[in-house]
Amino acid sequence: MNQKHLWLVGICSIFAACSTSTGKLPAESIKVNQLGYYPSQEKVAVVDSAIVQQFTIADAASGKEILKGQAKSTAVSEWSGKTRTTLDFSEIVTPGKYLLEVNGTSVPFEVKEKVLAPLADAALKAFYYQRTGMPIEEQYAGKWNRPVGHPDNNVMVHPNAVSPQHPAGTIISSPKGWYDAGDYNKYIVNSAYSIGLMQNIYQLFPDYFAQQSVNIPESGNATPDLLDEMYYNLDWMLTMQDPSDGGVYHKLTTPAFEGFIKPTDCKQQRYVVKKSVTAALDFAAAMAQASRLFAPFEKDYPGFSKRAIAAAEKAYLWAKKNPEAYYEQDKLNREYQPAVTTGAYGDNHADDEFFWAATELYLTTGKAAYREDATTKVPETFKTPGWPSVSALGVFAWLQPGRELNDADRAFAGLLKEKLLAYSDAAISGADTTSFHSPYGNRAKDFFWGCIAEGCANQGISLVYAYLQSGNKDYLANAYRNSDYMLGRNATGYCYVTGFGAKSPMHPHYRLAASDAIEEPIPGFLVGGPNPGQQDKVAYASNYPDESYSDTEPSYASNEIAINWNAALVGLASALDALSEK
Repeated sequence: MNQKHLWLVGICSIFAACSTSTGKLPAESIKVNQLGYYPSQEKVAVVDSAIVQQFTIADAASGKEILKGQAKSTAVSEWSGKTRTTLDFSEIVTPGKYLLEVNGTSVPFEVKEKVLAPLADAALKAFYYQRTGMPIEEQYAGKWNRPVGHPDNNVMVHPNAVSPQHPAGTIISSPKGWYDAGDYNKYIVNSAYSIGLMQNIYQLFPDYFAQQSVNIPESGNATPDLLDEMYYNLDWMLTMQDPSDGGVYHKLTTPAFEGFIKPTDCKQQRYVVKKSVTAALDFAAAMAQASRLFAPFEKDYPGFSKRAIAAAEKAYLWAKKNPEAYYEQDKLNREYQPAVTTGAYGDNHADDEFFWAATELYLTTGKAAYREDATTKVPETFKTPGWPSVSALGVFAWLQPGRELNDADRAFAGLLKEKLLAYSDAAISGADTTSFHSPYGNRAKDFFWGCIAEGCANQGISLVYAYLQSGNKDYLANAYRNSDYMLGRNATGYCYVTGFGAKSPMHPHYRLAASDAIEEPIPGFLVGGPNPGQQDKVAYASNYPDESYSDTEPSYASNEIAINWNAALVGLASALDALSEK
């Protein structure tokens, strides 16, 4: 657990014991952002009780009372019927450690500058732990070091992926890249999406990332650590392109998921599988975007910018020729052996991928044909980003601040801005009076597989873009509220990031963490969060949508980690930390 937050654990344990023994309000019923609040940020706690009239804030060291306040509002959950009370102590603006006392029970919180900086660093550092094909060394990983696993220099072309140049059984080399999630496979769709999301945030705050150092092997070179980490996966992605035609293999995988064993103990043959239109387009988009961003860092990555755009254009051309080459795993398994049962990342609708790829290619090359393609694939409405729905990444690309646009492009970007602001207005409407004082988490449909990232964090990122486009601080305030929800002010009381907060996941569905014989999970990973679908069939404490979470290793439906979810964590934590200085 992060040392900076151990004081929270100790104080929370003391007050939890006291409240239980005296019959007072249980400490766990008082929900705060467990990492703390910026001095200028709104500061709100939520109490699982309707019987709250007043509260006090005291200095944690001296016990001196600083503030006495009244309950702000109450709200009733539409599915559980629980009444919750909102407390607002935004008047506290002096950095320090405090105690919030409610009905005789106290919980700690902190006010400080750069409160999310350690989280932003850890979220990015988490990708280093996911690296394949290289030793994860003690000087960078501490006790979570491990020997090299999955060098992927003996990868076989699956029978469903044959071409004249690569018949079934052909051996190729495809090293580097990131493990995708709790498993040991590598997937183009999710990798490219994750890179695209993080590189979008990089473009918003390049100065912020230029100053960031997260202790990875490349730290100290002339390139920001975020781009260094992106390159490690981008370099792998280039090996997944068939040089004969430009198509991109959908994934590199074993036929079945490995057990909860160390990478060095894995024995299954690894394959590249059928090329797909979605893999090609996501690849093209991420590569075209990377070509722009890496151009100033030629010293560290000579020739990469040119290689990336050439690969992107080739992949896009393949996709145009094969617009319905979807990856349909079940269908393929009926025709080819060995059957592949790992993550499918299937998607039979590619308009959003075409929009994103054409956008990035146009912005990098200026070629009118790409602009024409992008403008014919405009999404009807703005949707928050996720790997199956990437149109938001194209919207974000068009709305990057500081880009010079001609009149036609400015008008097109204006149309996309209107869609973003319409979504954002609807998202924040009524957030002040909801159970957890946030735009996220108020409808049953907010909770699904990976919702804390793809619902909560990515909504927050979208609101950040809305703020930067409009200057409307209500959007930014609600992005911070979603961060509060993710970090503890929610129905379960969990800070959903490993190694952070007073109550965080200890048993994620994550093979690296499960097989390393270390009690604490690798820090900095965002877990999926409440999922009423409960597809894993493990025991959940509750069936209520926002409480349907199980901190157990078998709970892949609520407690797995994944690079796309961590990309959202990198995006939101970094953006909010950068904006706190404005």
